[in-house]
Amino acid sequence: MWSALPESDRSAEFGDLLRHWRAVRRVSQLGLASAAGSTPRYVSFVETGRARPSREMVLRLARALDVPLRERNGLLLAAGFAPLYPVAPLGSTQLGRVETALTSMLEQHEPYPAVVLDRGWNVLRANRGAGLLFARLFAPDQMPGAVNVLRLMLEPGPVRSSVLNWDVVAPALLERAAREAVGGVFDRATADLVEQLRARPDIAAVMAGAAAGVPTVPVVDVRFAVDDVTLDLFSVVSTIGTPIDVTAQELRVEAFFPADDATRAAWRRIGPGVEV
Repeated sequence: MWSALPESDRSAEFGDLLRHWRAVRRVSQLGLASAAGSTPRYVSFVETGRARPSREMVLRLARALDVPLRERNGLLLAAGFAPLYPVAPLGSTQLGRVETALTSMLEQHEPYPAVVLDRGWNVLRANRGAGLLFARLFAPDQMPGAVNVLRLMLEPGPVRSSVLNWDVVAPALLERAAREAVGGVFDRATADLVEQLRARPDIAAVMAGAAAGVPTVPVVDVRFAVDDVTLDLFSVVSTIGTPIDVTAQELRVEAFFPADDATRAAWRRIGPGVEV
């Protein structure tokens, strides 16, 4: 099972949120106190509301529990302090260097597909290779404006129907979603989506089957049937190191690579003007 973040708002009690994060990280009051340079008695008082932490102490406790930046802001608000970590939108001046790096990564990965995802698996940016792949998978229909990778791959539709090894990819993707969640914990929206997907009878069936076997390969390829060719792709995921902005922490780049020479050669047939 996975843990989902509680709803973080101004009415949330700091002690409840702190207790939640201790439970998520499976840390005792003694362990948290030691990591944050405090005492178990003080941590207990904070959790029960008998003590009000300073801003510095809120941050020390959050760092000790490795709380994601967005939720650290929630802890600060619950304790009566202003948020510390900015939430600049992608494309803003504040994230100019990040935007430049993302653009470079997407362009350098051509002609193969690469996308930028947020923590909810929504596609925020895509290079030409990814646009070409998605266009072919959706053809003859138009690609939707909003693309969520979990929904595309796991719910019935043209993308899922093009995945030849869907029974292997589906459980692997759901495991990936939990592993790659920011701070190892789903936000509420993503937790709800994953729960909804796992409740589907077809997905529950393949999850049960996957639990009985252990993969014998280093990575799980996604085998797409595109037009008259089969593409075996695997992906590498990159994140931004030491972010201090909420948006930057939640971004990741997924770059797809051909798994074999046949796929590398077949890519030339996907569309005109593609050079490998």
